[in-house]
Amino acid sequence: MAALNLWNPSLGLSIPMVIVTAYLLGMLHGITPDEHTWPITFSYAIGAYSTRGGLVAGLTFSLAFTVQRGIASELAYLALARWLQNPVVDAWVYVIVGLAMALAGLYMRRTGRVVHLHGTQAHLHHEEEPRSIPPSMALVHGFLAGWGFGAFALIIYTVLAPSMHHAALGWVPGVAFGLGTMTIQATAGALFGRWMHRMKLPERLARQVARSTAATTLFYGGWAFVVAGIATLLFPRITEWSIVTPLHIHNLHSLGIGFALVTFTVIVVGLGSLIRSMRAVRHLMEDGIT
Repeated sequence: MAALNLWNPSLGLSIPMVIVTAYLLGMLHGITPDEHTWPITFSYAIGAYSTRGGLVAGLTFSLAFTVQRGIASELAYLALARWLQNPVVDAWVYVIVGLAMALAGLYMRRTGRVVHLHGTQAHLHHEEEPRSIPPSMALVHGFLAGWGFGAFALIIYTVLAPSMHHAALGWVPGVAFGLGTMTIQATAGALFGRWMHRMKLPERLARQVARSTAATTLFYGGWAFVVAGIATLLFPRITEWSIVTPLHIHNLHSLGIGFALVTFTVIVVGLGSLIRSMRAVRHLMEDGIT
């Protein structure tokens, strides 16, 4: 039996080894900073404001992602991997996913009582309670984001899918990969949701902070994806830019435009919005507004 190799697996693995390799690669994909998973999982899980809500958000997104990867894996087995690897496809995925994120963020901002900052002043707009975030949004994002292409997809489409020996099984590596990603993303979603729920704020204000953070992350992060996609379409060589590290772990070895998007969306926009919203609601509490 061939040794397990998550960095550079070879063609011709046995079917059990293909499934194990794909699942573990999926888990690694879920852990490492990936622009096709973390920004969306973070946003929906934060907005769900509970362990259960975050878990459902992570599961819903990952389920659609798994279905897409199964379809793409089957297409790759049928010799369409070259089309899936086209940089133009990845650029358009950025644009489409970004627009979907921005629209979801706009929906959240306009369908509930959320915190808005105007200079140094904080205000609560809309008096009704925030509506729950429709699971269909996460499903759509999961399916769209799955068409993005990176090092993990390259292994699934060019090594593992062709190793399945029969067209009826071409989808299996993609689904195993998706389930591995789901394992991590669902857990992360639950932890994000629990983290928001345990903030030392009145429940009403904590929900508003969660909703505001999710809306801001999706809206501005979405437009960052759109800009990245358009820039890649106009200047394809952008995809060649990267910082190479000594870590032989996919998504951490070569840090390029995807890593920049994760950093901007989750850390700069997401955590930055969370900190600002927390400060804002504390000012509201000091003023006796809840």
